[in-house]
Amino acid sequence: MNENDRHISIWSHFLRIVEQIVEPQKFTTWFKPVRPVSMVDSTLTVEVPSDFFREYLESTYLDVIKKTLKRVIGADAKLIYLVKAVSNQPAMAVPAAPGVTPVNREVSVNINPSGNPNPFVYPGLRKIQINPKLNPVYCFANFIVGECNKMGYTAGQAISGAPGKTSFNPLFIFGGPGLGKTHLAQAVGIAIHEKYPDLIVLYVSGHEFKLQYMDAVNVRNKLTDFLGFYKKIDVLIVDDIQDLQGPGTQSAFFNIFNHLHQTGKQLIFTSDRPPVDLQNFEDRLLSRFKWGLSVELLHPDYNTRLQMLRSLCEREGVSMGDDVLEYLAAHIKTNFRELEGAFLSVMAYATAMHAENSVELAAKVTEKIVNPTVKELSISNVQSVVCEYFNITPEELVSKSRKRQILQARQISMYLCRNLITNCSLSTIGAETGGKDHATVLHSCNIVSDLMATDRMFKKYVTDLESRLLPSES
Repeated sequence: MNENDRHISIWSHFLRIVEQIVEPQKFTTWFKPVRPVSMVDSTLTVEVPSDFFREYLESTYLDVIKKTLKRVIGADAKLIYLVKAVSNQPAMAVPAAPGVTPVNREVSVNINPSGNPNPFVYPGLRKIQINPKLNPVYCFANFIVGECNKMGYTAGQAISGAPGKTSFNPLFIFGGPGLGKTHLAQAVGIAIHEKYPDLIVLYVSGHEFKLQYMDAVNVRNKLTDFLGFYKKIDVLIVDDIQDLQGPGTQSAFFNIFNHLHQTGKQLIFTSDRPPVDLQNFEDRLLSRFKWGLSVELLHPDYNTRLQMLRSLCEREGVSMGDDVLEYLAAHIKTNFRELEGAFLSVMAYATAMHAENSVELAAKVTEKIVNPTVKELSISNVQSVVCEYFNITPEELVSKSRKRQILQARQISMYLCRNLITNCSLSTIGAETGGKDHATVLHSCNIVSDLMATDRMFKKYVTDLESRLLPSES
């Protein structure tokens, strides 16, 4: 036997034995995806799709693995898992459970293993080397694109190709919790960091910036170092900028903003509200937030939610039936964060109970997240609530009237149907709104999105109606 192929032969022998012990479906799901990588003495290294996959194998089949390895290799058999790289992450070697292999972890997954220097030590003429504080999971490859975030995604891609040289500077990303603001902002930073390694990229939260400023003003000359440090940044990403409260903090940030913007550096901000709704901010700062592009991330529709779940399956290396994924996508409508939490909960329950993923299990998980008293929405439900809110008749809503109040009510109705009703096509919405075509519905939804970003009263109409239609999410 060729020594270079020894790991393949050993693993094939291992699989032939395990196949006689484990149920066929489970063997296909949990053993077939494992790939032999190398064999050194009595230590076999195999690649698994994800860390979750490894944990499930060991929690469910540890005894089978140990006994079979000793039978195939010998009493000194050891096993090391190599967790497959996800997008921009390097692979990670992980030993098997005690009794099978040593206990050390071998590879870190930080984007930049070098730690930050003191952020207030003035770097002088040297090019400073800092940890950008970016999470490699938040890359573009893992970002699910839908109608809810397409504008932001497109702008982010443009910026990553030419940071500081587009009209999207600053890029102001706003929206509710769990809609992907941090992910999108960091994805832009990661893409720039990879394409332009000489540029200094830094991600910081508004709260962290404020604490750094407060610390700097209490030490002589430290404020100068603080300002000097931030003026050396090429791409500054500030998350939750609404936390940047206090006149001193805002004055310092204004100084940094002006310097970076005037020198062609890229600025990216995220917020839970649009610039016009930020409270207790200096007018001069608010005006600068509006210089570039403000984009809102909306609630994901059914197709986008389903796409995210399928992406999670691929990332985690697990198999989950379409019926389970469709059930989760249909019942978790609020945001990506809750959807991912439900998905991971289903996997965790299945692992703990040694059960298959099923719709019944998904239902048990979602009932702890979703208020069961909220009835499923329909187009007629939405139209009825909109008519009551604007004091118009259902006939007026679906008519061809171009009166402003009726037209806006009609557009808002179509927007709400598209974003709040599970698996509802544009054609269906148009058909039940006076026979409009899908292009008209899409145009109306885009108008509503644009007006919500610029008209405070119009946005109040939409949020009021959302709270009436989805009281559990208000």
